[in-house]
Amino acid sequence: MKQPVVLCGLGKVGWRVLEFLKRTGDPVIVIDTRAEANDPRLVGVTLIVGDCRNEAILEQAGASTARAVLIVTSDDLANVSAALTVRRMNPDCRIVVRMFNQNLLASLGSTVRNTAALSVSALMAPMLALAAVTGDSLGAFHLDVGSHQIAEIPIEDGSPLVGTTVTRVTQEFGLLILAHLPAAGSPLLLQEVAGAAVLHVDDRLIVCGSPDRLEVLLDSGRGEFLSVRWAGRIRRLGRTVYRTLRAIDLPVKIGFTSLFLVLFGSTLVFRFLVGSSWADGVYETVSLITTNTAMHGEGRPPWVKLFLSGLRLAGAALFAGFTAIFTNYLIRARLGIALEASKVPDRGHIVVCGLGNVGYRCVQELTRLGRSVVAIEQVNDNPFAATVRRMGVPVIIGDATVLEVLRQARVDTARAVIAAVESELANLEIALLVRSVKPDHRVVVRLNEPDFARSVREAADIRYTVSASAVAAPAFVSALYGDRVHTLFNIAGQMFAAVEFDVQPDDLCLYEQTLFAVMVDYGLLPVAVFGQAPFAEQGIPRQYRLKSGDRFAAVMALPDLERLLRREQPPHCWSVVIESHRTISAPALLPIVRTTRNCTQEEAEALLQQPQFILADHLTRGTAEELVARLDRERVTTRIIEE
Repeated sequence: MKQPVVLCGLGKVGWRVLEFLKRTGDPVIVIDTRAEANDPRLVGVTLIVGDCRNEAILEQAGASTARAVLIVTSDDLANVSAALTVRRMNPDCRIVVRMFNQNLLASLGSTVRNTAALSVSALMAPMLALAAVTGDSLGAFHLDVGSHQIAEIPIEDGSPLVGTTVTRVTQEFGLLILAHLPAAGSPLLLQEVAGAAVLHVDDRLIVCGSPDRLEVLLDSGRGEFLSVRWAGRIRRLGRTVYRTLRAIDLPVKIGFTSLFLVLFGSTLVFRFLVGSSWADGVYETVSLITTNTAMHGEGRPPWVKLFLSGLRLAGAALFAGFTAIFTNYLIRARLGIALEASKVPDRGHIVVCGLGNVGYRCVQELTRLGRSVVAIEQVNDNPFAATVRRMGVPVIIGDATVLEVLRQARVDTARAVIAAVESELANLEIALLVRSVKPDHRVVVRLNEPDFARSVREAADIRYTVSASAVAAPAFVSALYGDRVHTLFNIAGQMFAAVEFDVQPDDLCLYEQTLFAVMVDYGLLPVAVFGQAPFAEQGIPRQYRLKSGDRFAAVMALPDLERLLRREQPPHCWSVVIESHRTISAPALLPIVRTTRNCTQEEAEALLQQPQFILADHLTRGTAEELVARLDRERVTTRIIEE
């Protein structure tokens, strides 16, 4: 009997993880405080109602003998407490724990043995950020050989790629071609891509490679905002001063204007009526208003004495009032906000609404990509706001569901808007408000429920919606096997994943299998192999046989990923038939027949005398095609048949 997998927590992410676990075929035991046994979603699952931090509850769920434990509640303290309790009860089981705290996230996995700590926000943020930058739900991930980016390359009129072949793009730029989306015809995905296919105008390529290799190709089709010419220094300074003055409170403006008019009028009186110089006129006016010095009216006409008395009274009142108003204004920090608002670019920036865990990570990712970012946060004392400001990103304090706040961030001229606040309803409201300002604007919306995200995409025509649970669930389940889902992305309406697998000696699906066979059996494209000799992109030998301790990264469709996560064996129902061979091929074919059929020299020679014979049967499709490729090099005519 298989060892069970224990799942702690049935929140929004937990339910989605449970769906994946049920498809793996492993027995699943769930611990939750609120779930009910009659819930139809729990059919075939054992439910234990209780607190996953309680050792007795964990013992009842079988955590001491479980193969793995997933802890995905929404409380970091509960998750850490449960993980440490499980580790004490079962030193050998695999633990996958959800974390929000960034410091704990970085240290827990490295401190507690055989434990993987994952963050939903860390999984979502790169996807949201790149969706805003590239205009599609593409991704980025980091491997030991460096960073990799998945990008869409449009073939536009005048592009140097027009008329070239897919193979030439692969060889010249060192990229992995994930899909060819011709302007006329069906999409060609992964292994369906034909190297000899010629690229035409309006075709699109989905490629994977290092950012520096992608830079030249991306520059040819990034869109309108890359050509923006920014205003000169004087104009930008003038615009900053104007916006700052405009943001000052009206009482401050009135008080300052009144005080200035009194100072200016008094200076004119001293200069032209009393006969003082300009400097003496200013000096006497300021002295009378701001200090308690004597008025020195001896020997002056009576009207001058009356003027000096009125000036002292009016100036004292105006100066005191202006000082009080201006001090109050500074206390409320309106000047700082006005100056910060002046940092908002004219156009080409990306607006991030919400500085929670997801929003903050989006800002980090976008600034790392060199993008201009503006953040909107409703709470003034948000813990991430100060950090984001130190990164040089202006933060507008306000409610992003208010149109005037969005206009302050200049969403009408922004490259894209990311709605990443905690409330799904607020995110949808932000998206609709932005669309009301500019109907064709790119809005990336963070949602939780996959069904709701799909409905928003289809009914509200908001294309870039990302479900947190849909992104996170495959990553949590893959971590059970020591595998890691780096990112998920969409191509032609289908979801794909960039995944890293660890090869174990008891892993029948990967151990001692060639990359070619694994590619065919599971429909994947290898990106890199890490073993005794690391390979990356186009340098990967397809005949390399995977060994224990190897790790390899690949791109594959989600249904195929689920099969490999379950370590589901491919069907062994294919045979290779030799239809004909030349006499000169017999010497080279003889050892292949002996090895494949495990027969003697005489039996192999007898088989070669037959016009047709079955060389091997009960093979997977991958091993059958691998054998055929080997025979083709020996000029042997073969055929693959299904048994």
